[in-house]
Amino acid sequence: MRQALGIVGGMVLGAALALAAPADAKSFRWAYQGDVNSLDPYALNETFTHSFLTNVYEPLVLRDRTLNLVPGLALEWTNIEPLVWRFKLRPGVKFQDGAPFGADDVIFSYQRVTKEGSDDASLVAAVKEVRKLDDLTVDFITRAPDPILPQEITSWLIMSKRWAEANGATEPSSVTKKIENFATRNANGTGPFMVRARDPGVRTVLVPNPSWWGHVEHNLTEVVFTPITSDQTRIAALLSGDLDMMDPVPLRDLERLKADPSIRVLQGPELRTIFLGLDQYRDELLYSSVKGKNPFKDRRVRLAFYQAIDIEAIRTRVMHGAARPSGLMVGPGVNGYDPMIDERHPYDAVAARALLAEAGYPDGFAVTLDCPNDRYINDERICQAVAAMLARIGVKVDLLAQTKAKYFQKVLSGNTSFHLLGWQPPSYDAHSTLFNILTTPVALAPPGAPKGQGGYNVGGYSNPKVDALTAQIGQEIDPRKRQILITEAFKLHREDVGHIPLHQQALAWGVRPNVHVVLRADDYLDLRHVTVD
Repeated sequence: MRQALGIVGGMVLGAALALAAPADAKSFRWAYQGDVNSLDPYALNETFTHSFLTNVYEPLVLRDRTLNLVPGLALEWTNIEPLVWRFKLRPGVKFQDGAPFGADDVIFSYQRVTKEGSDDASLVAAVKEVRKLDDLTVDFITRAPDPILPQEITSWLIMSKRWAEANGATEPSSVTKKIENFATRNANGTGPFMVRARDPGVRTVLVPNPSWWGHVEHNLTEVVFTPITSDQTRIAALLSGDLDMMDPVPLRDLERLKADPSIRVLQGPELRTIFLGLDQYRDELLYSSVKGKNPFKDRRVRLAFYQAIDIEAIRTRVMHGAARPSGLMVGPGVNGYDPMIDERHPYDAVAARALLAEAGYPDGFAVTLDCPNDRYINDERICQAVAAMLARIGVKVDLLAQTKAKYFQKVLSGNTSFHLLGWQPPSYDAHSTLFNILTTPVALAPPGAPKGQGGYNVGGYSNPKVDALTAQIGQEIDPRKRQILITEAFKLHREDVGHIPLHQQALAWGVRPNVHVVLRADDYLDLRHVTVD
């Protein structure tokens, strides 16, 4: 077997789940601050959407309670040649409509996820082709050696070819482009749960899949998911017993809820980094008082914005201490994180104002900040704090805070000048952040750029050296050499002030005392591991 980056890159064997289902089955009622925006697994590359749908659909490679790789729809995988990963598929698996799962479904899912409109193409960006050897064996042909392909596809969910063709869903729907089809409100996966009812924005009901291939560990008869935007309404529902779990717990209410014997608060670090993005490619900003030019093209302006932000005030007053300020676009727990270069540009409002004046904006200017209000922890409050801090250096921020459905439609289409976003690398590797956030978007890159490159680099930050380093990182097998390349790329990005990293947020879930869930650092709620006493 071949070792890749400290994780076994060769054959992986074994069953992921081996516990019998408790006899006393229960209903599980759960609320989050926003809804699942689509049941199509390729409609939106968002952690919450992936987390929810992974209970219905499944990837070839799963992650266990501690985020280690374990067999999913593939029993084993081997890097048989530098450009070939071979996957042996799990026999006897059926989709929830009774159709057998096999190689044709993997090939169809690859073709569908790479089509125009898919938001998940970056998950398989390294793959050139998927070939069928037999019904239970497929080869992934990569464009270059890819030592972490199994890690990269843990969020890529497999669909039924027959079901999609029968229901006119062979093309991916898209939250960003407002494209819908049968897969938007209906689902047919191989996972442990099935969708019984779906009322967008109101309620989604899941029930166990009686033909699931795995060994059942949960004791749930149904899962009732309700999006509840109001923090206080979620808290009241949990305290009254109308909910079994709420996510997230508002940080300002943490201590009060931790002291309540009727509630258990689960806390832990998250792999996600929250950051600010700035439009650096347009000749004139879409939403600014500056006409005829783009102030964000000037590094001095970007650095002024960075240095105007008092990150310690955000950590203590907005995040109530439940955040880790970051000078990098990745944090601890992500492979490739280098603590030696995790240093922020210093907070200095006087220097920031001087930089603006030097750049030709002594009186500042106005700009719109796009922000979600139901996606990240205290997202709107963070944006309000940033707006107040920028006001001190003469920048007037018009804050546009919206639900994540409207926010993602606007921002991910590039219709923004200044925005707040969060990114958790699906592979839990720095290459994901570099490839998706820091490389030049395909539309702005030279011909030949990989599909999906810079897909979430909404501001169009571009440095050819970072692009080249990212391509090298994607192929480098030697962990030491690879780390040197990662560190160099992040140093260049920091010097450019390509984005403004803020912090890694902390997770906080509230559950009733009789509810047992696993708090994962990737913020996935895996219903396979939920029991209710």
